[in-house]
Amino acid sequence: MSHQLSHDSRYCHQCGKANKACICEYIVSIDASVELIILQHESEQNHPLGSARILDLSLAQTQLFIGEDFSQHEQLNLLLADKRYQHAILYPSEQAVELTQFASQVAPEMKHRVILLDGTWKKAYKMWQLSKNLHSVPSVALPKSLKGEYQIRKAPSDNALSTVEAGYHALSILEPNTNFMPLVDAFKQMIQFQIDQMPPGVFERNYLSK
Repeated sequence: MSHQLSHDSRYCHQCGKANKACICEYIVSIDASVELIILQHESEQNHPLGSARILDLSLAQTQLFIGEDFSQHEQLNLLLADKRYQHAILYPSEQAVELTQFASQVAPEMKHRVILLDGTWKKAYKMWQLSKNLHSVPSVALPKSLKGEYQIRKAPSDNALSTVEAGYHALSILEPNTNFMPLVDAFKQMIQFQIDQMPPGVFERNYLSK
């Protein structure tokens, strides 16, 4: 793995979350041909609601790198230089095309690699601005009709997706014959745990009423 987890005994050494919030029992190993590259902003590394770890644990081919400016990131640049793969970054740039349309234009023999930016919208924008090597990678977008399940974290719109949800939908579009639903199931379990920790009425007042 390309990231470091806490060695503190209060945290799970595998998923990196607090022991009482461990998600390992919900992780299902999925054999996928599409590969993911997750670029995680350093502020997300130990966030209790971070969902990128679900993708990293569930999908053996996932690469997760932590930072902000990835322009000179040696491992990432080696991956991007691999001509056996068609790379795409899930980011709403002005040139972004819907992933389904993009995939239909890729030669059948090419393998897919999808880059996800893991961070708040503001942090993801900064990562995109700084990481000049990403600007030559085709930008793709998911259907605007999709709605997220991130019930307890601020999002700029109803169709804003968590990293694991974005990964789930991208993988499902590119590899429709594989069942990626365990990714969403693990995410829902993680969110439900956080809701269960709230004092009575807090979730209803702060989130359901909005």
